[in-house]
Amino acid sequence: MAFTGPIEDRIAIRELMDTHAHGVMTKDADLWGSIWAEDAHWELLEYPDLGGFDGREAIVAAWSSSMERYGLEAMTKPMIYFMQPGAIEVEGTKAKAVAYTIEIYDDPDTGKRVHTTGRYDDELEKRGGQWQFTRRAYGSILNET
Repeated sequence: MAFTGPIEDRIAIRELMDTHAHGVMTKDADLWGSIWAEDAHWELLEYPDLGGFDGREAIVAAWSSSMERYGLEAMTKPMIYFMQPGAIEVEGTKAKAVAYTIEIYDDPDTGKRVHTTGRYDDELEKRGGQWQFTRRAYGSILNET
């Protein structure tokens, strides 16, 4: 994959990634949820028993539940979270992207500081003039405590 397609579309997709990260950092479910299409699918590859989440409402509810558990300073602050695109390929009103994440948080079970690097494989569509994620699959690449 590479960076292809109109720069305006690639910037808009990058801003969705930035909105995702800012939503995590601020624990803002409305902001975080704004990146998803109404009929989106979110899959966490390391948790196949969850089966993924279908629809924005279910996706945001699952994320909100996880954010109640993870954070810094007795869960009063969100995890530290950054996202960087690795590739964005735009073709018309559809796109594919890869994004890499860095997460730092305190494990609520052990209290140990965890550093995780992950990867999102994304599909997006431009609907009503706005890009939205229609499918995101996340897996961690490296976990260190």
